[in-house]
Amino acid sequence: MSNIQGKWALVTGASRGVGLHISTALADLGCNVVLHSRSKDHLAAQEAKLKAQGISTFVVAAELDDQQQVDAMLDEVLANVPRIDILYNNAGIMTPFRQDPWQTTADDFRRSFEVNVISLARICNRLVPRMLEQKWGRVMNVSSGIANQPELIAYAISKAAVDKYVRDFAPSLAGTGVMMNLLDPGWLRTDLGGPNAPNDPSSVIPGALVPALLDDGISGRFFGAQDYAGKSLAEALAQAQGI
Repeated sequence: MSNIQGKWALVTGASRGVGLHISTALADLGCNVVLHSRSKDHLAAQEAKLKAQGISTFVVAAELDDQQQVDAMLDEVLANVPRIDILYNNAGIMTPFRQDPWQTTADDFRRSFEVNVISLARICNRLVPRMLEQKWGRVMNVSSGIANQPELIAYAISKAAVDKYVRDFAPSLAGTGVMMNLLDPGWLRTDLGGPNAPNDPSSVIPGALVPALLDDGISGRFFGAQDYAGKSLAEALAQAQGI
């Protein structure tokens, strides 16, 4: 298990839902956290909570459908924190449910790819080379187990593109100390998942921590957070390691 005390993590979409729980869990392990949201105001309560625990924090805001804002956010992060060791590309959008999927609009596809794929890739492109220089890093790109639901095809294929991005980079990361993997939080009662989803957002922990804490050097895997729901962190790590 990797010791992440004193390291720095960037969590996008950290003001609520999955990102809120991940940033809290990282802080509980002594990890400093860069919190991202669309507005810094949305992060005030979480920032205050983590600071009260003695955790160093930094808050940034950006609309991830605007690449100029993404670049400005990354510039601000890199100018104000020592390094980023851990990255959770968690923020994403779900385009409208189309009862007639043949009517999915070009804008649905465009917005899904802008936020869920292009911004994710640009964030990785800025931060992963620095992780490679320091010979240690963990990247969790949030994917989805969505399948056979063409009513949400724009969202679904954007997540398939994220899977392809991670798996194509995986061989080049072998032996570098940097790991990049996929994380499926599961179907959760969040703004994205809706009120009828079966799982509470808190159920992403401890599973969401597993790929950040493993130290086996393997990239390109798909971790389902719900596979570890209800377990302790030690039990989840043992399960992931096949112990």
